[in-house]
Amino acid sequence: MWRFGAFFLGAVLITAMVGTVGVWLVANALGLVSSPPVLRLASIAVLVLGALAIASGGRAFRRVASRFGDLVEAASRIESGDYTVRVAERGPGEIRGVTRAFNAMSARLEATETRRRTFLADVTHELRTPLSIIRGQAEAISDGVYPADPGHVAPILDATTTLERLVEDLGTLALSETGSLVLAREPVDLAVLVNSSLTSLAATAEAAGVRLDEDSGSDLPPVEADPARLSGVLRNLLANAIRYTPAGGSVRVTAQRSADQVIVEVRDTGAGIAPELLPRVFERFVKGPGSTGSGLGLAIAHDIVQAHGGTIEAASQEGQGTTVRFTLPLTPSPLRGGSGEGVS
Repeated sequence: MWRFGAFFLGAVLITAMVGTVGVWLVANALGLVSSPPVLRLASIAVLVLGALAIASGGRAFRRVASRFGDLVEAASRIESGDYTVRVAERGPGEIRGVTRAFNAMSARLEATETRRRTFLADVTHELRTPLSIIRGQAEAISDGVYPADPGHVAPILDATTTLERLVEDLGTLALSETGSLVLAREPVDLAVLVNSSLTSLAATAEAAGVRLDEDSGSDLPPVEADPARLSGVLRNLLANAIRYTPAGGSVRVTAQRSADQVIVEVRDTGAGIAPELLPRVFERFVKGPGSTGSGLGLAIAHDIVQAHGGTIEAASQEGQGTTVRFTLPLTPSPLRGGSGEGVS
């Protein structure tokens, strides 16, 4: 309180002094005060300079106020949902800096809103197909068109399985995006994990006429990882490779140590990925022509590998197969280490 009082008193004193000096200068310039001619001329010069300074300051203030007015108007438009608004970068350096930061924020909001709309549209599309199957089959059975036998109930069960998988995938992505994805880390023998993943898909590969090969290094040390989530990543990569490899082709999994990390590769001799699609394969709902999946598998694999502190990438040439490679650190980062932690 005393600081405010001191500030107020100082402001009053300064205002009084400036007012007194201003009155004296005006009086001296008008000849109301007896003073030498030189001092009178000096008073006139000071008053003219002061008037020019006030006028210049007024114009600068109006320009700054105009720039802030533009920012306030743009903020109002953003509040109403228009994220395309941008403000011209003009004025003093500080104002340009604020404007630049505002435009960057607006661009991020626009990108987020675009992703949200795209995400909702994609989810709606993915939900529509299984729901249509369930409704169509159920109505046909209810109307007596189809008998309620296993053959006609099976499509309903398959569609519900698709819905369950989609909901589970969306839940995993939501947890990853909010930094709530939990990793139950423990020492994992990657050679055993690779072998069990191959075994779980052996029947699928045999039915497709695809050979499965494995090559795990003898010096492969255990890694601190979530075995369930890591197994899901491997099975997804293997399922994709088998799906897009023609009969007579092969899928090979290798796991090797390289310095302070382990490199796992899933290589197939399939059709490959189109060049325009390759840079986006780890984005949500990105699918190749004829794909029957949801387009979420690789996005989930990307998030899980990154949550472990690793990296994942894909290399492909059309007609020559695809290689998906991911790395896992042998020593977890202090921010990501531990058991049962949430990661962002």
